[in-house]
Amino acid sequence: MRQSFLFTSESVSEGHPDKVADQISDAIVDLFLSKDPQARVACETLTTTNKVVLAGEIRGKGVYENGAWAPGIEEEIERTVRETVRRIGYEQDGFHWQTFDFSNNLHGQSAEIAMGVDEAGNKDEGAGDQGIMFGYATDETPGLMPATLYYSHQILERMAADRHSGAAPFLEPDAKSQVTLHYENGTPTKATALVVSTQHKKGFCEKGDNADATKYAQLKDYVTGVLRDVLPDGFVSDDTAIYINPTGAFEIGGPDGDAGLTGRKIIVDTYGGAAPHGGGAFSGKDPTKVDRSAAYVARYLAKNVVAAGLAKRCTIQLSYAIGIAEPLSVYVDLHGTGTVDEAVLEEALPKLVRLTPKGIREHLKLNAPIYSKTAAYGHFGREPEGDTFTWERTDLVDQLKAAVAG
Repeated sequence: MRQSFLFTSESVSEGHPDKVADQISDAIVDLFLSKDPQARVACETLTTTNKVVLAGEIRGKGVYENGAWAPGIEEEIERTVRETVRRIGYEQDGFHWQTFDFSNNLHGQSAEIAMGVDEAGNKDEGAGDQGIMFGYATDETPGLMPATLYYSHQILERMAADRHSGAAPFLEPDAKSQVTLHYENGTPTKATALVVSTQHKKGFCEKGDNADATKYAQLKDYVTGVLRDVLPDGFVSDDTAIYINPTGAFEIGGPDGDAGLTGRKIIVDTYGGAAPHGGGAFSGKDPTKVDRSAAYVARYLAKNVVAAGLAKRCTIQLSYAIGIAEPLSVYVDLHGTGTVDEAVLEEALPKLVRLTPKGIREHLKLNAPIYSKTAAYGHFGREPEGDTFTWERTDLVDQLKAAVAG
């Protein structure tokens, strides 16, 4: 393992066009699960200038049965979509929650997929698709997440909170951050480069026809203050390269500036590039889809391994085949930091949590409308609250210690 290096992760705000799409898709998942905990949802969203388009496959009682929508549900879908965009804060000429064109192209789930996935007789519920899923944890932050991604998220969450509260009224919803940290002996010690690009009100820019030096200085001072507040003491110094809206202006943003699609920010959603990714997105999918549920349980297991003191870093891979309940493989990598053999964990972990789609859903209580909160600022490293972010709990620590000790 390299001990001294630079590493970078990025995040995007709730108003980034791809994240708008993710939040809409997960709002639809929550809507359907609130009506039928066994609903099947695969909802893709496209956002662009004054337009939102839904597409995908769905099934559920009180939602879509026997090839037809339940009474009133189509109107409820549109209200949910518009409310999601309103909550984010889009009231711009190019994208306004009240006036964008809306198109709902969701339709019934394939009977062939349903046949392979549903429980029937002695057949257990099968995986909703084939694929590989990864979970990761590291001890470099209290939430056991990579520091570069953790601080990237924190910067944008702080800015969004200030925008919503009115503390930073010059901000608009679209933003991106990027954090480069220097690691010494495997530990992050300082920021070498920080980048923030944020959409802003007219005039708060350095270049262009609307440029106003006084307003830009206000924006720059505000963002610099956020950076110093969010990162640990001493991480930001005179040697840190700080870039704030490096293009010079960012007035046109959100879906009006770039089209957004569900599932295009999978590295932002997971570990910021510090760990492998299986390639499957999370948002818009009900928990029978192992792209989502197996990635959640892999994170849960990896976090508990690190929380138990069995390793400083842990990567777990799971693999599945469509229609088959049990995982095809369980792989553990402790990156040379472990106090126990990986093979011991590979044998112990499936005994602590049944790693079938149904077993995962029941253990983590995933058949609930809990997903809208996951769709911005990362699916991992969040605080568990009631039945939300259950995969962030460390309630397996004692069982893990006992299992490897035996």
